[in-house]
Amino acid sequence: MKNFIVIGLGRFGTAVARELYAVGKDVLAMDVKSENVQNIADYVTHAVTGDGRDPAVLQAIGIQDYDCAVVTVGDDVGSSALITMRLKEAGVPKVICKAQSHVHQRLLEKLGADRVVFPEHEMGIKTAQGLARSNILNFIELSPEFAIVEVDLPEGWAKRTIREMDVRAKYKVNIIAVRRGSEMHVAPGADWVLSGEDKLIVLGRDSDISALCGK
Repeated sequence: MKNFIVIGLGRFGTAVARELYAVGKDVLAMDVKSENVQNIADYVTHAVTGDGRDPAVLQAIGIQDYDCAVVTVGDDVGSSALITMRLKEAGVPKVICKAQSHVHQRLLEKLGADRVVFPEHEMGIKTAQGLARSNILNFIELSPEFAIVEVDLPEGWAKRTIREMDVRAKYKVNIIAVRRGSEMHVAPGADWVLSGEDKLIVLGRDSDISALCGK
């Protein structure tokens, strides 16, 4: 997807629009408040003041030319629902919406939303995961069950090889890299001798990673 429209420029919408633009996407940012539009104008491709509930406004901006719309007016259930319906009627291929409750989510899905997100809820989960796993240094969620994490070397693993630890069979995770000091060693072999200073980058299910870390 190359062309995005972000409707609603609160904190979440602004962050989404700016990040999409930063990674090279064409982004149109829209909000009913001109102040919000002015604040983001220098950080997106285009910024306009307009009401996404109005079919005439959507037609005027050429909504049919956008690959994906992100509706972030989640605090206003009625507005987000109407905007979602208008976007799907206009033929936008993918519509992603912010919701504030599961009831809101079901409504948006019935109206055709392709994906519904709960930013505060998802951030709360990731924060809790970081706090609960004090020995996990970095966390990348691949799906609701799988992740890539960087962890301290478990106690008792130093001076032993990956083969001796039989990591895949015993712990059901894969060591995809080892960070030793400032160097990253990708795909270490079975004969790699582990050091107490090593940081392991492992891929696996959340439950198996937690077991590896003793959580």
